[in-house]
Amino acid sequence: MSDVTPEPKESAGVAVIDRACAILFAFKPDDDALTLAELAARTGLYKSTLLRLAGALIQHRMLVRLEDGRYQLGPATFMLGALYQRSLNLGDIVLPLMRELADVSGESVSFYVRDDAVRVCLHRVDSTHAVRFHVREGDVLPLEHGSGGLALLAFGGQPGDVYDRIRADGYSVSMGDRERDTAGVSMPVFGVRQALRGVMTLAGPSSRIDRAFIERHLPDLFSCAARATDGLGGDSRGVRAAWRAFEASRTQGSERAG
Repeated sequence: MSDVTPEPKESAGVAVIDRACAILFAFKPDDDALTLAELAARTGLYKSTLLRLAGALIQHRMLVRLEDGRYQLGPATFMLGALYQRSLNLGDIVLPLMRELADVSGESVSFYVRDDAVRVCLHRVDSTHAVRFHVREGDVLPLEHGSGGLALLAFGGQPGDVYDRIRADGYSVSMGDRERDTAGVSMPVFGVRQALRGVMTLAGPSSRIDRAFIERHLPDLFSCAARATDGLGGDSRGVRAAWRAFEASRTQGSERAG
């Protein structure tokens, strides 16, 4: 009689789901189709296991097998993505994160979207300070000035050295650009298919928001922008990579200063 305890059916079922999800998430945004060998390399699964699971996923239209033997994501994944996107309310995702950022920083947080040649404040969480940067939901502001406008232009694909730098950094900073006594930092939030949904802006009087303040709270803004992107169905890896680059640069600066 064997002394090996059989794996519980529930655990086995979870393992099957985990492996099926590993196959689906093996596809990257730039992938058209993947061979069985590529799926095996990305998932770490045996080809026999892949073939068995792929057959089930094909049956449920989650995968499609092409004539040349490669695999593509199936139409059911698009249907689920569309259902998820329609169920989203932007405010439900970004407002709790904006409140969190306002609490930890003590300053006002806005969410701007582009409307042709201007930007509109879609959501706003005010600071508790008596002196603050006054913007209301629905206010229309220029695109060419302020960290929010520059970030919308940069991550919307605007060419130019200034915008290239913002894209490389992952954020935009403005010190007295739109108004002499105000300063702010803005970061993009992406949705399904990496569509730019808007920018999250931390702003206030320049008497309180200086370079030291921005450096201290950039990790908080990175965290909120990354989680908002995840919540809206986007890919936050770019935001998180910029976050890691910022942290590495800050660490190197501290070591040099020491």
